[in-house]
Amino acid sequence: MANTKSAEKRSRQNTKKAASNRIYRSSARTAIKKARLAIENGDPNALELVRNAERVLARAATKGSIHRNNASRRTGRLMLMLNKSEVAA
Repeated sequence: MANTKSAEKRSRQNTKKAASNRIYRSSARTAIKKARLAIENGDPNALELVRNAERVLARAATKGSIHRNNASRRTGRLMLMLNKSEVAA
């Protein structure tokens, strides 16, 4: 429990920021999952879904929900999967 006014304020800020981060991280995970499934199933919309995942990851990194290197690594892995699949050809 917070004992000072500044600690109470910090607790409120942390709660708000955690909720915001949860939204961005969750949307990034969902976009990645959709893209991976599309690549694995040979869906013709895989390229579009990968691009969407890239946008969502970049947004999450910009907002500070995930580290920019983390977003870059995940994007790179998705692109590698896409390029190895028959969908890209």
